[in-house]
Parts: sequence; structure tokens; C-alpha cells
Amino acid sequence: MPLYVIAFPNFDPVLIDVGPFAIHWYALAYIVGTFGAWLYARMLVRSEKLWGGPAPMTAADCDDFVLWCAPAVIVGGRVGYVLFYDPDFAAHPFAIFQTWTGGMSFHGALLFVLLVEVAFARWRKIPFLSLTDVVSAGAPIGLLLGRLGNFVNGELWGRATDVPWAIVFPDAGPSLRHPSQLYEAALEGLVLFVVLAFLIRAGAFRRRGTITGVFAVGYGLARIACEFFREPDEQLGFIRGGLTMGMLLTLPIILVGIGILIWARRGEPAGAPISK
Repeated sequence: MPLYVIAFPNFDPVLIDVGPFAIHWYALAYIVGTFGAWLYARMLVRSEKLWGGPAPMTAADCDDFVLWCAPAVIVGGRVGYVLFYDPDFAAHPFAIFQTWTGGMSFHGALLFVLLVEVAFARWRKIPFLSLTDVVSAGAPIGLLLGRLGNFVNGELWGRATDVPWAIVFPDAGPSLRHPSQLYEAALEGLVLFVVLAFLIRAGAFRRRGTITGVFAVGYGLARIACEFFREPDEQLGFIRGGLTMGMLLTLPIILVGIGILIWARRGEPAGAPISK
């Protein structure tokens, strides 16, 4: 084995183990990611400077929405994984409830969160795209921590490579592989968060849908780029022409994001918030 290979850190995926109860680092990543996004959202809606006046929602709205959003992420992520990544789903549909077997899908979580956003925005009389803008601004926090959780678990590893930072993952055989989880954490999480934060400071909230559109396009491009380094799911492999399921599911997100950006660009600047 080459001398420059990086040994995979000896992580214990279980943070705390008390009798039959165990808290995994991956679960903690979801919890901290949700908490961080919630605190960030509260900060954003409290700043009138970012909106050019009072925000169309309040910190209390953020408090209530997170109670809707958190279950949607978990349920949607699990349902999406089973539907998109389990080719034998029809033979055992109750696999959706077998959360202990692992498997979460960003695309499933996204779909369920969008449904929750529609319902919450109509209930609280909040402009839908303003709500999605705030949610999109905080989403990279969860993506960053989630991908780090994947790395700690030694799952979703990259394709074989001989780059100087290659890693031998414990369950991926002797091959040297890209740490693709870290690539995704950097692009989908850190870089996307910084880009969105810069746009928000530049006044992007004043045109509803701008942050939503940039998030969709930015996430989509980052995900597809990282898919070229990530080993396809064993049960699916390549779908067609070197494309993976992750790529196919992400392409519509990019197209929708472009459409939202065109609409936001042509639309009038956001006016006074809807009265409640």
C-alpha cells in the first residue's frame, strides 16, 4: 500500500450507549443540523435590514415550523430511500418502517419538506417563496453535518482512486477510495452556505425565490459533481450512460431552480409583508 494513503479514522458510530439505548453520531448530526438551521432562520427573520423592512414571518413562525419540518425530513428521507434506492420495494413494502436498517434520501426529504412548507405557508399566510428562501438558507447546515455523519459511519464512500488523500474504508474492501462524503460536505454544505449568506447580505431576500433558486441550482450542481467521485449504490449501479440515481433525481431540481430564478428576476421586488 502506498505510503501516502490516509488511514480511515477509527470512529465509533455510537456516541452514547446506555443499555438498549444508543445515540449515533449520524442521528446527532440530524439533531444538531436541525437546531442550527432553526437558530439561523430566527436570526434572519429578525433582521429588517435583510428584508428591506419587516420580514414576512416572525421568529415564532420559525419555532412552529421546525416542529413540522423535523418529522418531514426523517419520514421523507426514509420513504424516498426505499422508493428510489430499493429495487425490491414491491416485495417488502414494510421496509419503509425498518429505520434501523439505515438509508435516507435527500430527495425524499426535500419533497416532504416542500409539502409541509405549502401547508404551513397557507396556514400562517406567509408568502410561500419567502418561507422556502429562509428554509433554503439554513439547509446547507444540515447537509454539511449529514455528510460528516456519513463519513463517520464509513458509508457512501467514493470510487477507487490513487489521489494522495485516498482512504481505505473498512467495509469497502482494500481499494483506495475518494472520501466523497467530505467532498459533498464541503460543496453542498460549506460552500453553498457561504454563497447563500453572501447573497442574503446583498439583499436577495428582497426578491422572493432568489435564495430558493440559487439553493436548488447550487445543490444540484454540487451533487452531480460529487456523484462523479462517489461509488454508485451497490443495489442499483449505473442507471444508463454512466448516470447514477443521484444524478437523475437531481436534474429536475436544477431545472426547477432555474425556473424560479427567472421568475424571481422578472418579478417585482417583495413588498410589504402579508398582515396576520
